[in-house]
Amino acid sequence: MRKFDLIVIGGGTGLDIANAMSQHGLKVAIIEKDRMGGTCLNRGCIPTKLLIHSADVAETIKYAEMFGIKVNGFSVDFEKIMSRANGITDSDSDEIKNELQQSENPKLFTKECYFSGEKEITFVSRDDGRGDEDDFEIISAEKILIATGTRPNIPKIKGLKDSKYITSDEALRLKKQPRVLTFVGGGYIACELAHFFGSLGTEIHIVQRNNVLIPNEDQDISSKFTEVFAKKYNVHLGYDVESIAENNNGSSDESRLHILAKNSSGNSIELESDQVLISAGRIPNTSSLHLEKTGVKVNEKGFILVDEYLETTKKGIFALGDVVGRYQFKHNANLEAQYVYSNILNNDRKIKVDYNAMPHAIFSSPQVAGVGYTEQELRKKGIEYLKSIYPYIQTGMGEAIEDKDGFVKFLVNKKDRKILGCHIMGTAASTLIHEVLVTMRTGKGTIDSISKTIHIHPALSEVVSRAASSI
Repeated sequence: MRKFDLIVIGGGTGLDIANAMSQHGLKVAIIEKDRMGGTCLNRGCIPTKLLIHSADVAETIKYAEMFGIKVNGFSVDFEKIMSRANGITDSDSDEIKNELQQSENPKLFTKECYFSGEKEITFVSRDDGRGDEDDFEIISAEKILIATGTRPNIPKIKGLKDSKYITSDEALRLKKQPRVLTFVGGGYIACELAHFFGSLGTEIHIVQRNNVLIPNEDQDISSKFTEVFAKKYNVHLGYDVESIAENNNGSSDESRLHILAKNSSGNSIELESDQVLISAGRIPNTSSLHLEKTGVKVNEKGFILVDEYLETTKKGIFALGDVVGRYQFKHNANLEAQYVYSNILNNDRKIKVDYNAMPHAIFSSPQVAGVGYTEQELRKKGIEYLKSIYPYIQTGMGEAIEDKDGFVKFLVNKKDRKILGCHIMGTAASTLIHEVLVTMRTGKGTIDSISKTIHIHPALSEVVSRAASSI
């Protein structure tokens, strides 16, 4: 048995901890059975945004005539778009792996693993997970970090397992652009990828069981976003997919998928699609770890239970990122990594994670960004609040770029004027939100901090200022 000071399971954000701890003098092992860089680099934020930029360019061309620029059509080199994105991410991932393979600390292990004891980890080299005695290797450490992330959730739908469905993982590696693509689910993953494929010319269908898209957003955001999206794509609200069947008409090259969906009233729709993309949420990568051997507990959905210091129910074992399930964003994992690093090194002086003003963004078209409470959450909690909504189009830059749908919404505490939430839909929403984040996290947190700040006219950020001044 090989012993280490720290074992890190997961080569995404966990890699940052492994490198930092090795530089601090600890003997570290890092385990990653897949590509280095985790979900963000290989199957999440980075490849999707590389692809979405191509979609943004295509959309700009489509609406160019609105600004007096006539474009006589354009063609899409789908293979080049995909090759560019995957070439960048694969190169970065391979570079990380190559550097680690030449390092003794941290020591990289690329096999699948599971807990075989409280703080013992066993590797199995054989694909069937069983192997002979010589196939096993065991390592141990007093400190262990679990950062294994999540994977797409696959719902139970009749015929799904026998069909050629894809998830966001496979969508980012497609060689051929689908003519018709149907999404099962209407959250942020579906809306980002629908924007990508739809802007490039794919016919899009979204089958959503909820009555709006991106239902976890503020009600005004999800309502307006759904309205805008439904004008561009085929959005089927209130429907559950009941079955998916493959119809190849005798030719596997021309096989299509037949989707049957029904709503609560018993009405049904039938769709024909080249491919079906399942975007029904994500589940944690914990089931294969045999956590029952460690004393590490999980909740009913499989997410690891941690305390305010990110320590699990087993002392000395920590967890961070998506596998914890608090905020499934890369920037949250980066934040948690800072606390895990400190709390592992200083176990007697641990620091509680400060999640104040945790933002998020959806890189669709229109873009969406938010921080803090939604209006429906405030009503449920009985918190008294003031609100303001200001449209992009009523500002100089908003009019210049013809953003007729975008708006900024503030929710403010009625008593002390502290910002309770801010929600933005429209051009550059993911950038505009940052002024609010600085105010909420490191400033006084009041709406007056924004309204009393001089904003450049007619920069787009003026819409944030005017929304703040309206309360």
